[in-house]
Amino acid sequence: MKKYIFPALTIAAMMVSCNNAAPKMDNQPSSDDANTTGMKIAYVEVDSLMTQYTFAKDYSVTLEKKSNNARNTLNQKGNALQAAVANFQQKLNNNGFTSRQQAESQQAAIQRQQQDLQTLQARLENELAIETAKFNEALRDSLQNFLKAYNNDKHYDIILSKAGDNILFADKKYDITQDVINGLNKRYKPAPKKTDDKKDDAKADAKPAK
Repeated sequence: MKKYIFPALTIAAMMVSCNNAAPKMDNQPSSDDANTTGMKIAYVEVDSLMTQYTFAKDYSVTLEKKSNNARNTLNQKGNALQAAVANFQQKLNNNGFTSRQQAESQQAAIQRQQQDLQTLQARLENELAIETAKFNEALRDSLQNFLKAYNNDKHYDIILSKAGDNILFADKKYDITQDVINGLNKRYKPAPKKTDDKKDDAKADAKPAK
């Protein structure tokens, strides 16, 4: 009987450039950021954003707790099912059933237990997928709202997301990652945690502060 292991989470971030009112940042990128076509281009390191933006870190903890809870629940029920199967097989081998009907009844109960486990696994996976999608949407909205304000002063034509080697080479003078992270963290106001709430999935507010 296999263990039921919850799938790993994959979190993606998307970035665009727009215009609105811009807050002041701690660090400013180089002013020499025009390429040979005259376009102003910048990029943001996604990995750094995910590890240094407080909202992303907070929500990642929430998702990890949900994933661990689901995994533990499925493993416990999977172990119970495995034990039931082993018990049934042992009784069957040792002629432990008083009648064929008793054996068939226990076998049917095991089949229902397995179906219930599969249904539970599908439900928990769907709930986690929904929560992950909510996080991705909140992260995207938070970033887009910030970049609208940020780009009012910067006037970049394009702001790219750099994840892994999707950009094979980029001069560091176009890197505005730390500036963006500083600005996002200044605007981020986490929702107060409920001390009397036993749930592990307290939600954080990703909306920028007004």
